[in-house]
Amino acid sequence: MTGSSLRGAKGQGTARRTNTPTLRAVLLGFAVAAMALAIHGGLQRLGLPINAFANLAEMHGPLMICGVFGTLISLERAVAIGLTWPYAAPVCFALSAATAVAGLMAPMAVLAVAGATVFVAASGWIALRQRAMFTALLAVGTAMLLAGTGFWVAGATVSEVAGWWVGFLVLTIAAERLELSRVMAPSRLGRWLFVLAAGLVVAGAALGFDDAPGRMTLGLGLVGLAAWLARHDVAMRTVRMAGQARFMAAAMLAGYGWLAFTGLALLVGLPGPFAYDLSLHAVLIGFVLSMVFGHALIIFPAITGVRLRYWPPLYVPLAMLHLSVLVRVGGDLLEMESARMASGLLTVLSLATFGALVIIGRR
Repeated sequence: MTGSSLRGAKGQGTARRTNTPTLRAVLLGFAVAAMALAIHGGLQRLGLPINAFANLAEMHGPLMICGVFGTLISLERAVAIGLTWPYAAPVCFALSAATAVAGLMAPMAVLAVAGATVFVAASGWIALRQRAMFTALLAVGTAMLLAGTGFWVAGATVSEVAGWWVGFLVLTIAAERLELSRVMAPSRLGRWLFVLAAGLVVAGAALGFDDAPGRMTLGLGLVGLAAWLARHDVAMRTVRMAGQARFMAAAMLAGYGWLAFTGLALLVGLPGPFAYDLSLHAVLIGFVLSMVFGHALIIFPAITGVRLRYWPPLYVPLAMLHLSVLVRVGGDLLEMESARMASGLLTVLSLATFGALVIIGRR
């Protein structure tokens, strides 16, 4: 979700440029496979009777963060840089997913940390060569991925590092939107309010998702980012256009709604056994996956070179995705296992439908 904004950094310095379409395709295939396996584990966690790959329920979160998003985002950043060495990050993330599925946890841990370390180095390389607030924020987001992965490898539970991983994804997306917000010309004060909200996200992650101070700090940061993006994002303008521009804007604005909802839920401290599940999936499905849907027609051509086109049926899986979050939130609030299971199946159906429609609609 960052390649289009980093072209100015590409090729600077003396290192050799690289063009590896085969490697990109292989890594993209690993990410898709990791997503399928992570979804399998997620459905297991919801209680669906899926017995294959018994260890995937426990690995659902790490597979999704490192195996899927770690691979995809670090791959896109390596493509944007245009050099060889940053590809070590997506390679390590992809191999970490493969070793996790095989039950080889020690190699998985080493590979995940190695991938995050190279990813931090690549993001720092960009920030030094393209000095801007958004590139600095990209580097901070990547450091949050390394911190969360490192703590998890050291023995912390997924819930204890969830704030770091959520922060990685939220700040990565927010940084991209910050760069595009130049069209809306936010004031100097507005830009520093953005930095304040991002800082609260980092502080909330550091304090801990499970504890009230950390949860409330993170929630305040998410609400602040959602409010800032709703006010300054170019999507506020492009939603009035037609075609792909409107589709992307619709995905962005719907995602900001879920980002704000998650922040408010964390601030209020919803009661019940599924409050953590509600907050986590509202932001990861409602916000992050909506951003993926909105950016997919740009992201995947940048990685693969294969041109994709917008067509109106893409609104169907987008609507299904957000309906699945509504069902998940309702099931969590009402403690209805059937609704929670249905939400998982609906999320899977939305992803599969989106992928099928993108392939069918190829130019």
